[in-house]
Amino acid sequence: MDDGDHERFAHYVEKDKIVESVVTGKPVTALCGKKWTPGRDPSKFPVCPECQEIHASLPRGGD
Repeated sequence: MDDGDHERFAHYVEKDKIVESVVTGKPVTALCGKKWTPGRDPSKFPVCPECQEIHASLPRGGD
């Protein structure tokens, strides 16, 4: 995937990092490594396949 492809997807980021970014304006880093400052509605884009693959491989939280 080239650098431009990252712009076509919604990416997985820790929720607390999104909130922090909204408050501070600092960029976030997605599971796939993309860095950006969130500002668009992620529901309008397909999920990044690389983020989705990484997320699926992560251990699930306990009860």
